Amino acid sequence: MKHGGDLSLAIERFGGKPEDWLDLSTGINPYSYPFTEALPATAWSALPNRVAEEQLLFAARRAYQVPDHLGLVAAPGTQILLSLLPTLLPEGPAALAAPTYSSHKEVWQRDGREPVELSSVYALPAEAKIVVLVNPNNPDGQLIDVKSILEIARILTERGGFLVLDEAFADVMPGASVLPHVGEENIVVLRSFGKFFGLAGLRLGFLAGPQETVDKLGARLESWSVSGPALEIGEMALRDQEWQEQTVRRLVDEMADLTITLSEHQLSVFGGTPLYALAGLRKAHALHEALARRHIWTRIFDYAPTWIRFGLPGGADNLQRLSDALTEARGEL
Repeated sequence: MKHGGDLSLAIERFGGKPEDWLDLSTGINPYSYPFTEALPATAWSALPNRVAEEQLLFAARRAYQVPDHLGLVAAPGTQILLSLLPTLLPEGPAALAAPTYSSHKEVWQRDGREPVELSSVYALPAEAKIVVLVNPNNPDGQLIDVKSILEIARILTERGGFLVLDEAFADVMPGASVLPHVGEENIVVLRSFGKFFGLAGLRLGFLAGPQETVDKLGARLESWSVSGPALEIGEMALRDQEWQEQTVRRLVDEMADLTITLSEHQLSVFGGTPLYALAGLRKAHALHEALARRHIWTRIFDYAPTWIRFGLPGGADNLQRLSDALTEARGEL
């Protein structure tokens, strides 16, 4: 599985309709931001305008605590941003902490820079100019402290390099983000909108970093890269601090319930965030198949055949459905 979230593969193999499935293969919040206000007609009918983009960036800068001296750019999802980075950052060897989100390795490979996989983020290769970290990491949820991240960035800055930091899941772990603490280090930070706000289909993401680098990236994105509806909904959600705080508490509580349920079915949870739990089982791939026959889609990993990841089911009924399916599926292993 390259990514989670594509039910077309599940339906092709195991049948059913999309509404029949419980998709636990992603780390997307099952409780989408409830934008109840009607969008202005111009959000759909007119080209996105500069004022709306500036208002979105202002809201994002406050929500993510981006210092004034850093640049900030919005894009149709962070995927396009990370794919452009190899063409913008300095030449030289790249390294990344692995295992992690697979697209990071792929974009550097396409640029002809086969990245070295780090055995430890605290032991950087002497020749590395670019280091890619996902914090908290996907899929295991490993969290690197802010002080260590800044020290890595300072070392790379002295080499004329950059730290690329993917904070896609930092919204659900208050205090994890390095952004409020960034000074003059060469560091670019990716922030995903769709995961925490449960609106992945909106396609919205951000990158913060040195102003010159951000300006170059913005030029690559061209005009009107973010849609009118994304500008409007993104600003609305990022300004809603009360919803964000309440949602973090809700996700933490429901992850505790999910962890207990998995443990009751002899699944050892050893990693994750409040949006997904990573569990270990000798027959993880067989369990994935057995759950899929019951129209529950989970995430498995080719490089780790004993790992299986569960996103939040979203509510007591869905959690009970998962529990019942686990009881039946474990009997088939």
